[in-house]
Amino acid sequence: MTHNHQADPVKRARLRWRARRGLLENDLILERFFAKYETSLTDEDVGALTELLDLSDVDLMELLMARKDPEENSNGLAVQRLLVLLRAV
Repeated sequence: MTHNHQADPVKRARLRWRARRGLLENDLILERFFAKYETSLTDEDVGALTELLDLSDVDLMELLMARKDPEENSNGLAVQRLLVLLRAV
């Protein structure tokens, strides 16, 4: 898997900025996630993260706290894999 987004510091900064959330709990989880995984994210991971960041703060928190599962039409395995990493930080 390629790491094309890693070669572009503007894309990396944009993704981090987009990850800033209104709920402090989401912010804390995402900050820890980036601290641990930012340099190893693949393009597929970035796609899954982008899909999660499209959610409302409340819906994202429900997923991060494992109170609900991703929608059926989501990017399936990539989103599941990313949620495992996010929930572990």
